[in-house]
Amino acid sequence: MIKNESIKSASLNLALTAELKSFVQEQAGDDTLYSTPSEFIRDLIRHEKLKQEAAQLRQGILEGYQDVIHGRTVKFSGDLRKALETLK
Repeated sequence: MIKNESIKSASLNLALTAELKSFVQEQAGDDTLYSTPSEFIRDLIRHEKLKQEAAQLRQGILEGYQDVIHGRTVKFSGDLRKALETLK
């Protein structure tokens, strides 16, 4: 959950080619999903952020599989502190 009180808006000016500007403007307004071009751009940025976070999670999972394959694991007894001490 995001606490809205700590979120502040900041402006960012972008230079776009005529083709990109036209594309962005076509995505916003009447009969579109976004009411403004800014809303469309913010959504694109959010999607990219989520994509990068998902890639990091996938990488961590792959690293975990590699640990299992190469025997770099410790049997978990239910005591996290004990397991961490074993790893040290």
